[in-house]
Amino acid sequence: MKLVKTGTAGTMESNDIMVTLEPKETGGVQVALSSSVMQQFGRQIEAVIRETLTELGVAHAVVDAVDKGALDCTVRARVNAAAYRAADDQKYDWGTK
Repeated sequence: MKLVKTGTAGTMESNDIMVTLEPKETGGVQVALSSSVMQQFGRQIEAVIRETLTELGVAHAVVDAVDKGALDCTVRARVNAAAYRAADDQKYDWGTK
């Protein structure tokens, strides 16, 4: 999946995460994460973000994520939505994981 513009998904509400993806030509995936539960779950949240982008085929992106205690399934959903918006793609894969 090739990102062509900035895409955002999520809210700043409790138990959610706001994910913003920006296209980048080279340099892999750069993740900036701030979280209310960073000490306990920061590495797990970043791993879910990176895993989801890998599954979507996003090799280069700048990710800004502001977490308010989201579960892994919510993180995955928000990253998916932001990626499809950033790719300007509406051919969604509704598969479950």
